[in-house]
Amino acid sequence: MVSNLAGGGAAGYGVEPGTQLGALESYAAQAHGHLTVGGERLAQLPGLLRPLILESWLRSVRGGVDPRDELDGRGLRGADLERYRDNHPIAAVMPLVDRLLLQDATSTGLIVVIADQFGRVLSVHGGPDRVAAVADAGLREGNDLSERRVGTNAVGLAVRTGRASWVHGPEHFLHRMHRITGAAAPVHDPDGRLVGVLMIAGGARVASPEILALVKAAATAAEMDLVLSTVRAQHRGAERIGCGADSPQRHAAGRLALDVLGLGQPQLTVAGERVPLSQRHAEILLLLAEHPEGLSADHLALLLDDTDLDNATIRAAMSRLRAVVGPQIFDSRPYRLRVHLATDVEALRAALDSGDVDTAVRLYTGPVLPRSNAPGVVDIRDESRVRLRTAVLRSGDPAVLSRWTACAEGRDDAAAWAAYRSTVDRDSALYTQIEAKIRVLDRRMGADATQMQRFDS
Repeated sequence: MVSNLAGGGAAGYGVEPGTQLGALESYAAQAHGHLTVGGERLAQLPGLLRPLILESWLRSVRGGVDPRDELDGRGLRGADLERYRDNHPIAAVMPLVDRLLLQDATSTGLIVVIADQFGRVLSVHGGPDRVAAVADAGLREGNDLSERRVGTNAVGLAVRTGRASWVHGPEHFLHRMHRITGAAAPVHDPDGRLVGVLMIAGGARVASPEILALVKAAATAAEMDLVLSTVRAQHRGAERIGCGADSPQRHAAGRLALDVLGLGQPQLTVAGERVPLSQRHAEILLLLAEHPEGLSADHLALLLDDTDLDNATIRAAMSRLRAVVGPQIFDSRPYRLRVHLATDVEALRAALDSGDVDTAVRLYTGPVLPRSNAPGVVDIRDESRVRLRTAVLRSGDPAVLSRWTACAEGRDDAAAWAAYRSTVDRDSALYTQIEAKIRVLDRRMGADATQMQRFDS
């Protein structure tokens, strides 16, 4: 039986009609036995695991997760974690989560875990002894709980599926997590984007409808709080306009987000409101976001143009940018952002850092500011594309490779098509289609090489 690490209860506690935890544990233990043997024995898994858990296990197997994986100490730690957590959108709803979830749950011996949209643990709450105990299983601040990193777990499932779910004991893919039961629910922003995950963890009693309902209710309340915060910010902005305040001060009050990926016009969002942005202003904001330590006028000039812009030109550009975003957004000498500017490049990098290639490919709608020739932007663009392509090729995930080869960046990527082919059944129609595409690319590359030889001669 599973040892009840925190907040234990009877192992036979019913969680679904006709389902007993004791039987679930026994079947999951058999599944782990088949997993250890591998090969044809994996075909026995469907009769032993719940469908949601089975799908996650199979993704974990394809992703190369080792069920006996040990803690390696990697993760976001110290000041880096504190800064990331304080600037994360879910920080705005923590007072509400504290009232609804933390105070009651932790007082009864349970653990509450707050994670970001990629499955990275932002904070762990509970009694000191229980927090220390779950840290040994990997539930530690800064650790990555994405499915791709640690296999099947409640946080990883919420990130992957966008739905609330629970995972009990040996249903976890990793052996070191078998003493934990977790119930998790996703939190979305007003635009429907995932911003975080709430999880209650403990012993067998967590696998109950009441606990799952509790964490879902807290997540729903957090989502409503985010909606209300956005409405209040917009209302305050409207009042300031009515009182004669100008647009820059209205913008300065809200949360900033910058979208620079893809072929469309770069977009700045302030408290849910889109603000028109020129290419040059997008370049400056992106470079400042990438250099939180600040940039001198000379350094910024080099990153914007390799023809040696003078300081007067930089000052003029910054003055115009202040008129757009407000005078309180950044400092001078050096130029430095005073508030966090969330960018889609940052989100892409975070997904890659956490090993969530599927999310990274979804986020990548195109190159970083593709029409920009600014040296600093070109470096960011090249680094983002190379990192993403490398992760895609290494993933071995047919869904990821399919999505990459369908986008403009990967449409003619011969290596990606070859990797995709290796994941498909040779007898399938899809294999034939991929093979035909590879032959077209081979012929095209051959023709290009012939033309180059003729040109050289």
